[in-house]
Amino acid sequence: MLASLGRVIQGKEEVLRNAVTCLIAGGHLLLEDVPGTGKTTLAKALAVASGLGLQRIQMTSDLLPQDLTGASYPALDSAPDASRGRAHFRFLPGPVFSELLLADELNRTPPRTQSALLEAMAERAVTIEGERHPLPWPFFVIATQNPIEFAGTFPLPESQLDRFMMRLSPGYPHRDAERQLMRDRRSRDPLDALIGSASAPSVRDAIRDAMAAVDHITVAEPILDYLLDLVAATRTAGAPHLDQEVESLRTSPFLLGVSPRAALDLDRAARARALLEGRDHVIPEDVFELIVPVLAHRLVPAEAGYDGRSDSASLLLQIIRTIPVPRLSRDGAIER
Repeated sequence: MLASLGRVIQGKEEVLRNAVTCLIAGGHLLLEDVPGTGKTTLAKALAVASGLGLQRIQMTSDLLPQDLTGASYPALDSAPDASRGRAHFRFLPGPVFSELLLADELNRTPPRTQSALLEAMAERAVTIEGERHPLPWPFFVIATQNPIEFAGTFPLPESQLDRFMMRLSPGYPHRDAERQLMRDRRSRDPLDALIGSASAPSVRDAIRDAMAAVDHITVAEPILDYLLDLVAATRTAGAPHLDQEVESLRTSPFLLGVSPRAALDLDRAARARALLEGRDHVIPEDVFELIVPVLAHRLVPAEAGYDGRSDSASLLLQIIRTIPVPRLSRDGAIER
């Protein structure tokens, strides 16, 4: 699956690996970057390579919640005498009823519509006219937004950003990858070739099995302590058992540290990463590689006057360097 994605999105191996990790972990993904960097192409390629059904909706300022979730509409039962047919309401599902939903430019739609999507992401169901309608499983949301232009947008509050397991920025490709991209696109879109070669049913079944197998990946206590130290260091209160080197960072970096939900997401994402690497246990690198994608977008820096989101990542990297990493001995045991 990663090899198939790499033929469409070139030079972004780590972004692709993180996107697949997020899918297997059962989370939701926020792609944030400038226009034209492959965010929509990545979502389409992921749907094709995984065999999941894709629905795409362009989030605009006039979009209503029912345009996303669906609604109940008046209908008539068929009867011999059509004029005396019995009126009732019939539910027509919206695009949210898909295995993979691409919500393009999420920050351009009003808060009511954003809330409807975020509720569906959290509940894995929507409620229409008092009736609950479960969503498909798996249900994976990829939302995109442009971090540069804010005119006419509705920025997501921190409580809604916290619903996304990861935030990724594909970024510009390096020169060799962009050269190959230009060559490949002259005659045919590589995504068309991927559509023709995908073995959707088998891949989809394997993904479902992988999502269930994440529950059985083990996390040793020293690894869990390392994860909790990282989470605690982002919070204003800090963690009293951390060493003196972390003391200076305890109250200064962030106005808002990461939530317990973020800790759960980091734990599950690390287990999915271990599974993707063919292991039945988490190692420190699984946690380390996912700290910025999973935690940075949930943080609010204490200082003002800069790009807060990119600064969150840099402050987070400072914290990472101050916390001891559990090490593996020669026999594979974890030593602190």
